[in-house]
Amino acid sequence: MRLLLIALCFGILFRSHAQNSYQPTADNLAARKAFQDDKFGMFIHWGVYSILGDGEWIMNQRQIPIKDYEKLPAFFNPTAFDAKEWVAMAKNAGMKYITITSKHHDGFAMYDSKVSDYDIVDRTPYKKDVIKALADECHAQGIKLFFYHSHLDWHHPDYFPRGQTGTTAGRPQSGDFDKYLTYMDTQLTELLTNYGPIGGIWFDGWWDQSAHDKKDPHKTLVDWKLDRTYSLIHKLQPATLIGNNHHVAPFPGEDFQMFEKDLPGQNKTGFSGESIIGQLPLETCETMNGAWGFNIKDNRYKSTKELVQYLVKAAGHNANFLLNVGPMPNGKIQPEFVKTLAEMGQWTQKNGETIYGTRSGPVPARDWGVTTAAGNRVFVHILNWQDRQLTLPSVSAKIRSAKLFADKSPVKFTQSPDGVVLTLNAAPSADAIDTIVELEMAPEVAKK
Repeated sequence: MRLLLIALCFGILFRSHAQNSYQPTADNLAARKAFQDDKFGMFIHWGVYSILGDGEWIMNQRQIPIKDYEKLPAFFNPTAFDAKEWVAMAKNAGMKYITITSKHHDGFAMYDSKVSDYDIVDRTPYKKDVIKALADECHAQGIKLFFYHSHLDWHHPDYFPRGQTGTTAGRPQSGDFDKYLTYMDTQLTELLTNYGPIGGIWFDGWWDQSAHDKKDPHKTLVDWKLDRTYSLIHKLQPATLIGNNHHVAPFPGEDFQMFEKDLPGQNKTGFSGESIIGQLPLETCETMNGAWGFNIKDNRYKSTKELVQYLVKAAGHNANFLLNVGPMPNGKIQPEFVKTLAEMGQWTQKNGETIYGTRSGPVPARDWGVTTAAGNRVFVHILNWQDRQLTLPSVSAKIRSAKLFADKSPVKFTQSPDGVVLTLNAAPSADAIDTIVELEMAPEVAKK
């Protein structure tokens, strides 16, 4: 009966207007602003792949057929999982939201899906809905919850024609893509119906069907029917934000734009060559070592300094920072991550005022650092500069005062049409994470 009701709801929603004419609601616009204010979130890649300890792409990379991969859930029993512990860890680090994989490319659902039994409740000895536990705890602790959801699916037989990945899964060389899209949208309906208010849906996998057309980067080999899916989401929860890790300019109906392992405007990883920055709120995501999913051999741990500076740089680029953890198969987050997150929390407790609720400042990013701004306050984040004097380009607003944010001690400055020169009492040390100079601007500037 429940599935019939979902199907009926589904049919009605599918007939809604296309997202090409999408007009975000007042609640959605407010959610966008709040998202930009949040600045810092936790990304969680967790699934049955964690058992093999070699990342979330292991089914594809090791060419594991479905019939063999389906044996993994029987060994997945994360009895050490503690939703309260996870959410508290994120909150203490200064994170304002959590984005967790509801279904990754392997097709395994980490929640109790009724449209499929290929999920954590039906296939594992754990038999508990970890997404429900996490959702309840997020709501209790005041942390927003986003769902990562994969467009592509290496397991579902109707994901056909095959994309560029998962070709060794052993699926039949036939299928009905429309049936697959209905399946995907029904799972999204479940996620947006049974887990309370959801902050956003974080899509990934669109690129699996990219036509790689340089003249039209948006062109795909199949019709993903994004209008239909986006309309469904906005009908179910208008304030839920939609983002898509497709590596191209935003589509109509999307509410924020993300950049994978790159700051907006950069393309160091090669993912963002076509990612023209739009007018939506921005987000960049990165790993704490080199992997998204748990990788037992990956010890390329980024330092606390490196990750705090990434957070600051993201804010200076007007973007949020979504920092990933890949929990172990027992449900624990590895101690190296726990330690670093706690240290980041110490920094955000002292300096979060210069990040949360800010937008990029009047001085674009430089080699030495970035600026952020809130009202008539501008924060100069000096990340890489070992000199007492720092010269900034000219700013139109009059500076009324300058002081170190840490101890409020005054900073000498001169301002002219040629620029601004800040003179510190001492040069920042080589191991300093962030030397922050707070500039108070003339109040009339804040009204512009």
